[in-house]
Amino acid sequence: MKWMLEPAIKQERETIKYGDKLLLMGSCFTNNIGSKLCNWKFEALHNATGILFDPHSISRHLSFFANKKTFVSADLFQAGEIWNSWEHHSDFSDISVAESVNKINEAHSASSTFLAEADWLIITLGSSYSYHLADTNRPVANCHRMPQQSFIKNLMGIEETVACLKKSLDACLKLNPKLKIIWTVSPVRHIRDGMVENNRSKARLLEAVHLLCEQGYGSYFQAYELVIDILRDYRFFDTDLVHPNYAATEYVFEVFCKTYMDAPTLHLMDEVKQLLTAFRHKPLHPESAAHRLFKEKYLAKIKDLSGHMPDKDWAKELGYFEGLSA
Repeated sequence: MKWMLEPAIKQERETIKYGDKLLLMGSCFTNNIGSKLCNWKFEALHNATGILFDPHSISRHLSFFANKKTFVSADLFQAGEIWNSWEHHSDFSDISVAESVNKINEAHSASSTFLAEADWLIITLGSSYSYHLADTNRPVANCHRMPQQSFIKNLMGIEETVACLKKSLDACLKLNPKLKIIWTVSPVRHIRDGMVENNRSKARLLEAVHLLCEQGYGSYFQAYELVIDILRDYRFFDTDLVHPNYAATEYVFEVFCKTYMDAPTLHLMDEVKQLLTAFRHKPLHPESAAHRLFKEKYLAKIKDLSGHMPDKDWAKELGYFEGLSA
C-alpha cells in the first residue's frame, strides 16, 4: 500500500558545488537550510541581518546590500532604555545606540561583500503581509513587540510583490552578474494571521515566485509542497503545530541536495558526513588501541578530503584525530 505521494525530483541544470558561495535570506526556515549547508562545510551566509518574512522587507535588505547602505543613529528609535531598528531583529538592539549601529553596519558590510562574490542567492518568502508605521507609513521589518495599533498591516498583491523584488534583484545582478537565484516559500504556517489569511498569503507568494521564475529570475524549489502536500501530517511538525520538525527539515534538505547538487558533490557530502559523525563520536575507552586505529583512519580521510576541498577549515577535526586521546 502506498502511504504518501512521491515528489517529482528533477536535477537542475546548474548545480551547487563545494567552493560556491551561498547567500541565504528570508524567514526562519532559511536558518534551517543555511545551518545544514554550513554543517556540511559549504560556504554559506544566512540571515546575517536578521530574519525577514515579507517581500518588501527582503527587497529592502537586498537593496541595502547592493547599494552598501550605512546606518546611523537617526535610523534607530528608543523604547525604554533600548535602541532598536525597525529593519532589524532584536539581536541588533542595545542599550548603547552606538553599539547597536555598529552591530548593524558590521552585518550589512559582511552581507554586501558576500553578495558581490556569491554564486547563489537563496530567498525564502514567509508571508505576504507587510507592516508600516501608522503615523509615518515607514515600512517595518520587525515590530519589536510594540503595540499593534502602532502599525498598518497590508496584504501585498502579486504584482506588488513581483515589482518590488525585481527592482532589488536588478540591483544585485548589476553588482554581481553571475548570481544565480533559488526561491522557496516557507512551509511555516503564520497561524496568528488566521488559517484562511495564511493560505491567501502563501498563495500570493507562490504565484509571485513562479512569475519571477518565468521572467528569468531564478528557479523554484518545492520546500512548501514537500511539507504541506507530501508529508502533510502533524507528526512532521513541532509542538507548536506550525514549524516543521527535525525529520521534516532533514527530508526537505535531502530533496534540495538531490535537486541542486550533482553526483560528485553528493559523494563529497557523504564523505564529510562520515567524518563529522566520527568527530562527534564519544569513545568509551579513548586510550585503547582500537580507538587509536579509529583516529588514524579518519585522519587519513581528512587529508584525502583536504585535497578535494583545499579551502575548508579542518582545524578542529585535525586537532581531535591527531591527538592521542579524546
